[in-house]
Formats: sequence, C-alpha cells, structure tokens
Amino acid sequence: MKIHLRRTAMIAAAFIATLSLALSGCSGSDSEAVNAQGFPETLTLAAIPAENSTDLKASYAPLIKALEKETGSKIEFVQASDYAGVVEGMIAGNVDLAFFGPFAYVVAGINGADITPVGAVIKNKGAKPGYQSYGIARSDANAITGLKDFAGKKVCFVDPSSTSGFLYPTAGLIEAGVIKSGKEADISAGMSPIYAGGHDSSALAVAHGDCDAGFAFDTMVDKTMIDKGDLKAGELKTVWKSEMIAGSVFAAANSLGTTAVDKLKALFVEQVNVESLQSAGYCTGDACRITDERAWGFVPVTDADFAGVRKVCAVTGSEKCKG
Repeated sequence: MKIHLRRTAMIAAAFIATLSLALSGCSGSDSEAVNAQGFPETLTLAAIPAENSTDLKASYAPLIKALEKETGSKIEFVQASDYAGVVEGMIAGNVDLAFFGPFAYVVAGINGADITPVGAVIKNKGAKPGYQSYGIARSDANAITGLKDFAGKKVCFVDPSSTSGFLYPTAGLIEAGVIKSGKEADISAGMSPIYAGGHDSSALAVAHGDCDAGFAFDTMVDKTMIDKGDLKAGELKTVWKSEMIAGSVFAAANSLGTTAVDKLKALFVEQVNVESLQSAGYCTGDACRITDERAWGFVPVTDADFAGVRKVCAVTGSEKCKG
C-alpha cells in the first residue's frame, strides 16, 4: 500500500500538537513546591517520534523509571506529532524536559525558550554524538545519482523543523544549485516538496514511488527499517551524505533552577545508559536503549556544540530558523 502524504494534514497536525501542549496546563516547574530532591512534584517530558509510532512512551520507559527514582517526581510523558508542538510547549512553560533534534533545539532558543542541554545521545558506548542526513532514491532510479538530479522531482522531506530531514538537505540542495535558498518559495520553484512527517515515512515514500527522491537520517535507512523488515537491503541507494550533525539532545527548562538542571546533567551522563539502566533493574538487553533513536546513552553537551546548525541556518536563510 502506498503512503498518501498531504501537506495540509501535516500543518493541521502541527497546529493540534502545539495547541494541546500550550493549553495542557502548567508544568511542574511552574509550581513553587519542590520535593526533597529539589524537583517539582511532576515533571513534564515531551518528545516526538522519529518514525511513525503509536507507543513512543515504551522507548522512554527505562529513562522515565530512572528519572522518577532520582528526582522523586512523577513523570508526565507527552507525545507530540510535530517539533513545533514541543518547542511551543517549552516556550509556554508547559514542558520541563524535552528531546530535541539539533535544529529544533536551536529554533527553540531563537524563539525564547530558556533551556539548557543536559545530554547528547550516542549510538554505542564510547562513540561520539552526531549523525548524517542521507539523500536517497530507489536503487533502480538510474537517472538520480546526486542532489543535482533532485531538480524538478517530487522530493520527500521529513518536517520543516527537522535537522537531517530538512535543514541540512536544503543546504546541500543550495550547494548543488537546485534551489537558491531554504525559503519555501525557492524550494517549491526547484522541485515539488512533500513533508512526510517521519524519517521512516520519507524513506518508505521513496521506496513505494510516492516520491522520486527524499531525505532521512543515516541509521534509519541503514539499519532500523531493514531490521524491522520495512525495507529490503539494497532497495534504496544513498546519493548524498551531509557533514556530521550535532546529536539529538535532551534539554531542561531553566525554570527548574540551577541545582536541578545540574543534577539532570549528571543523571543523564552517568546513569542513563544501557549498562546502568540494566544494573538498576529498569530493563534488559536492547529494551535499555533510549528513545526511538535507540541510543546507548548520553555524553556531556553545551550550547556551543550547535554552532554548526546555526551556520547552516545562515547559509540556507531558512524561515524556519527564525521561528
């Protein structure tokens, strides 16, 4: 069955996600009451799926258990359908802790979210944070061998606020001479953009012929979808790879207070990894991998680590970099 992708549906989903978070009431940090560990009685954790998921919370279960034990707070998990919903929720003060792609993290700060990064994901123990965006096409698409061949085609992007599914791809398309800037009018002049909503949806749309080409992040194409049986090995080809991108990141609202934010930094780096979570009895085996990126754990991160994303924002002139 082919995937039917409608931009109007994506815009509606973004609006619903934003509205639900903005009107969901106060987060724990809005309350003056704190527990013995220095945290509010309830912490609101928000995230969006990197792939279509009806139960994103399951991939956060070990983290939620660790957070509840170490902070003494009840964790309220919110699954949004769009980056905009998480960003708006954080700006509105209705979210205490959120999992961001690097682009969404930068956009949140540009738009006034007062946040601190507390940990960047790594795929395996000892690895460095970061990943790449892939430009993809069907393996039998002989006429598409690079980004220059995306011109005039139906091209799947992930989401207008996605780092590897939109921002870095637009920079690549500018360099290839396909578009003039990351502005919607210039993108539409160079091709027919389709926003798939998820990295897996983008890849599947290309595989099924709904898009001639598209973008998704590296491990989604190389491993995750193949392991799940959604793609066959060799079904897609990679015709472009971006430079390394800063890893996805958990960020905490500074309204929690310096002491609480510092405790979260230590918690993520020291205790939220496959080995520690398993030792604590929160999970076993691969179930200890966190988020739907299936991260091994986290490493320290600072705001300066996202300078590369800000540079690409400047190159593309993307309206999304401004909000």
